Amino acid sequence: MTAILTPGATTLAQLRAIWAEGRATRLDPSAHPRIAAAAEVVAQAAAGDAPVYGVNTGFGKLASVRIAAKDTAALQRNLVLSHCCGVGEPLDIATTRLMLVLKLLSLGRGASGVAMETVTLLERMLEAGVTPVIPSQGSVGASGDLAPLAHMAAAMIGAGEAIHGGARLPAAEALARAGLTPAVLGPKEGLALINGTQFSTACALVGLWGGWENAAASVVTGGLSTDAIMGSTAPLRDAIHTLRGHAGQIVFARAQRALMAGSEIRASHREGDSRVQDPYCIRCQAQVTGAAMELLHVAARSLEIEANAVTDNPLVLIEEGAIVSGGNFHAEPVGFAADQIAVALSEIGAIAQRRVALMVDPALSYDLPPFLTPDPGLNSGLMIAEVTTAALMSENKHLANPCTTDSTPTSANQEDHVSMAAHAARRLGRMNANLNVILGVEAIGAAQGIGFRAPLRTSAPLQTVIETLRAEVPELAGDRYLAPSIEAVAAMVAEGRLTAPVDLPAYVRGGTE
Repeated sequence: MTAILTPGATTLAQLRAIWAEGRATRLDPSAHPRIAAAAEVVAQAAAGDAPVYGVNTGFGKLASVRIAAKDTAALQRNLVLSHCCGVGEPLDIATTRLMLVLKLLSLGRGASGVAMETVTLLERMLEAGVTPVIPSQGSVGASGDLAPLAHMAAAMIGAGEAIHGGARLPAAEALARAGLTPAVLGPKEGLALINGTQFSTACALVGLWGGWENAAASVVTGGLSTDAIMGSTAPLRDAIHTLRGHAGQIVFARAQRALMAGSEIRASHREGDSRVQDPYCIRCQAQVTGAAMELLHVAARSLEIEANAVTDNPLVLIEEGAIVSGGNFHAEPVGFAADQIAVALSEIGAIAQRRVALMVDPALSYDLPPFLTPDPGLNSGLMIAEVTTAALMSENKHLANPCTTDSTPTSANQEDHVSMAAHAARRLGRMNANLNVILGVEAIGAAQGIGFRAPLRTSAPLQTVIETLRAEVPELAGDRYLAPSIEAVAAMVAEGRLTAPVDLPAYVRGGTE
């Protein structure tokens, strides 16, 4: 089913569904009059004598060079082709399609001056499954994501490459197979297409959604680990968290307390337990991971605004009949959001890894066997699985260093401060994949630990999670080739299958209460 989006009022939930389901997308017809009105303002400027940036002038440092009317079409085509300087692995198809949708939303606000035919071509490419090949490196996040978006625009004019029907083809051939005609760009259209933050924003959104899957999984794996080491649920009491007041902390504690309710393991050591307090990785889960969830919500709000924003330059102010240069292409808000997400992912993984380390250490795990194997010595159990989580935790810590603080001047110092939002956002995919593994290994270890507490059982919700895990990852009775099990459980975390059997608050999964 085709998604109909209203520019300026599209939600992250709508965009997530489009991304996940690969849905075709069109603008609500109510957007069409503003698109046409802005195009008319550009047409009048192109026919006039006054210099207007991007319409009848050069670009960037060459903005003072006047372009003759007969050369305006060549100007736009040259702009697109000259900016196709991206390198690296191609962006995946789902994220590329999301980038096209975001560009559609931006153009649909009616401040970019493109022709309706150009908007329609984007819609038809999404519908027909013509996906430009977008190299993933080359943007500094100002003046927008120039190189990646140039590769998108190149496919629209029949240059470059595109994916269609599972084949990587010359863009002109891909368009022809889909029954589409390449665009001939008019004044300002090339600039409107390549200028903007849609590459960075698409990558950041995908990173955010992956972060939500990991955050939800951490509520579950942390609960499993708490029962595995016979930890206390007293630190989850509501009064503790309401006294502090942070929403993420409060919701996390309530969610994990509900998951653990009814655990025979927990009931068995309420009396006579010589331990007074658990280590912070158990006791402070709500304070750490709850705070990370709250940070994800802050980033989500920024990215929802950006997804609906007009971020090319210059902008067409149709009420004033003016074309004005500004700086909305600067992706600093996206870079900040990506940096926030990175910090949240790093901290979720840091505290989860300490829970893994706790469970495999017989000095701290409250009578669990070393490395969670029934025959330690002959078997090494999860010894090196824990080392793997430590390696990935450390890698994520390095990746979490801010990208937005690293600016460098470009374009002969015309663009003398840039956001670095593109790789700030791209790194989130790698960080989420690392965190999938950390939480997956935690799930394996916690399920193993809970098994050693038999005949006592964990709570009904957590037992359901263990059964879901066991359908793909068998119990570790003796040493075996573990890599496939780690890969399987990481996929379960990434795809939300580990948390699917349990009821979690909407806030934990990225929604609102």
